Amino acid sequence: MILKVHKASDRGNADFGWLKANFSFSFGNYFNAERINFGALRVLNDDYIKGGMGFGTHPHNNMEIVTIPLKGSLKHKDSMSNKWIPLEVGEVQVMSAGSGIQHSEMNNNAEEELNLFQIWILPNQENLEPRYDQKAFSVSNRANKLQKLVSWIKDSDDDSLKIHQDARISRIDLSKKNNYNYVLKNKNYGVYLMLIEGEILVNNVVLNKRDALEIEQAKQFEIEAIKHSEILFIEVPM
Repeated sequence: MILKVHKASDRGNADFGWLKANFSFSFGNYFNAERINFGALRVLNDDYIKGGMGFGTHPHNNMEIVTIPLKGSLKHKDSMSNKWIPLEVGEVQVMSAGSGIQHSEMNNNAEEELNLFQIWILPNQENLEPRYDQKAFSVSNRANKLQKLVSWIKDSDDDSLKIHQDARISRIDLSKKNNYNYVLKNKNYGVYLMLIEGEILVNNVVLNKRDALEIEQAKQFEIEAIKHSEILFIEVPM
């Protein structure tokens, strides 16, 4: 097993006034040659957006984009005729940019700050027809058990959202002193673990809020919750 810790304080960042962003990987004006990607995972941004502000219309192509609101409300519109669809905490959004799409993402509340994760995953097929989907996931369904949010479009055996890559994004909320054993698809895959809240122990490594851990060449690994903890897993081919 290969483990690499990324402390929250070591992330790249930007402050545009209306947007405060934290970058797990090189993005925009932040460049770190040692943090370009993790397998098929290209971007994990932790964005804080002021009330009424957001990203104006801009293009994407050939990227699987996943958005997870953590606080507040988002609204989305795009060139596929979707007009200001709200996205709330508890919901997840996927957008396959494919051959090309224009979209805009705004804070849906004029007064409250919005916090979200935006995840970009490289697709295993390019120039496909763009697609959009979103879904609500119950918090109770991830209490001390894994809740799959996103998976490969060829996997039809669950209710997760789908992308054009053999990857999966999952969450779990572990109560204090509880353990969970995460099993990977195979050793050719890796997991990027982001601790949303709490404190956990993984293979004698302690992680705190917004710390991350790269895990490679492992069949499985065990997590112990030192405190009540919310954990995000992004498992991708390496």
